Amino acid sequence: MTMSRMAGALDDIRVVECGQLIAGPFCGQLLADHGAEVIKVEPPGKGDAMREWGRNKPVWWPVIARNKKSVTLDLRRPEGQELFRKLVAKADIVIENFRPGTMEKWGLGYDELSRINPGLIMVRVSGFGQTGPYAPRAGYGAIGEAMGGLRNLCGDPSTPPSRVGISIGDSLAATFACLGALMALHHRHRTGRGQVVDSAIYEAVLAMMESTIPEYTEAGFIRERTGSI
Repeated sequence: MTMSRMAGALDDIRVVECGQLIAGPFCGQLLADHGAEVIKVEPPGKGDAMREWGRNKPVWWPVIARNKKSVTLDLRRPEGQELFRKLVAKADIVIENFRPGTMEKWGLGYDELSRINPGLIMVRVSGFGQTGPYAPRAGYGAIGEAMGGLRNLCGDPSTPPSRVGISIGDSLAATFACLGALMALHHRHRTGRGQVVDSAIYEAVLAMMESTIPEYTEAGFIRERTGSI
C-alpha cells in the first residue's frame, strides 16, 4: 500500500488506524496524504472489507489505503490486544470507527490506552457519537445522511427523499475527525496531554445544512427538494 511521496507536514506523526470501510479509514487517508505514518490494523483473513469492494476488481481500495502500512491483528483475542497496545505505546493518534463500546469491551478504550500513552489522541467516528441515547446504535453513512437532514433535500419534490451518489456522510464525519485530530495535536503541543476526538456522522451532516435549521425554528419554513436545479 505504501507509495513514494514527498515530505509532508505530518511526517513526524504516527497513526494507528483500526477502523474499516469508509468513515475511519478516510480520516487516516487524509492524514497519510499529508505525511503521517499510518499503520492500518486489519483483521486476519480477508482484511478490510474495502479490499472486496468493486466489480471484479477492488478499485476503491488503492484510494482509501494509499500511503498506509498494514498489519493484521485479531483484536478480539488477548494476544492481538496486547500487540495493539504495543503499537499504541509509540503512536500519536489512534483512529477507530467501531460501534461505541466495542474498544472498551476489548480492553482498548481511551482510559486504558491513555495509561500506556498519556499523550495519545483517540479519534472515534460513529453514527451518533460516543454518548447519548442513540450512541449504542450502529450507524452508517446512509443513516447519518437521513438523520442529519441531507436526504430530505435530495431528489425530485414529487418523489421520496433520495440518496446522494456518494457516501458523503462517512466522508464528512472523517473530515471533521481529521480536523479534530489536528486541533488535538495542537492542544497536546501546548499541554502535553492527549484527548478523545468524537465525530458523529449525523452531526457532521447536520453541520453542513446551512440555514435549514433556523429557517424552520424561526419561520416554520421547510425547504423543499428541487430535483437537479
